[in-house]
Amino acid sequence: MMSTSKNSAVKLVDCNEQAHAEAILALFNHTIASSTALYDYEPRTLAFMHGWFAAKRARNCPVIGAVNEHGDLLAFASWGAFRDYPANKYTVEHSVYVRDDCRRQGLARMLMQELIERARKADMHVLMGVIDAANSGSIALHEQLGFTHVGTLPQIGFKFGHWLDAALYQLILDTPLRPTGD
Repeated sequence: MMSTSKNSAVKLVDCNEQAHAEAILALFNHTIASSTALYDYEPRTLAFMHGWFAAKRARNCPVIGAVNEHGDLLAFASWGAFRDYPANKYTVEHSVYVRDDCRRQGLARMLMQELIERARKADMHVLMGVIDAANSGSIALHEQLGFTHVGTLPQIGFKFGHWLDAALYQLILDTPLRPTGD
């Protein structure tokens, strides 16, 4: 899959472990160290990335990257299980990470639009965003893309010396046409 943004030098690619694990790991670890977008304390490892990519492959979860003309990863997005029970099989929780030096270039929007399209094609019904409630940029993007605020979980995390609230944002899709259950 290839797509271009308003910056024609940026394209979307399907990420793979060999080409992108180190860059994704760097984004994760920078986010852990510098923000409340991830509620982790300790840096992740390349061994973690091996398991992360294996889990994405096993569940057919996309990992989409925005890369520049040199193939450098600028941002990525993915989804995974949301409450891993059979009845939740049509609901996924997504995440988007953008390098600090690449913010405000439309990369997160481009990646989210691609995730939404892929969710429709994969017959998903709900995309869930669990966003640190202080992350006004991510909240604004989700609202612009049609996500609805469905709740806030107060003080469910503690990082950098203060309590963190998680805001839940949901996009309900018109798929699948014939859901199955039981």
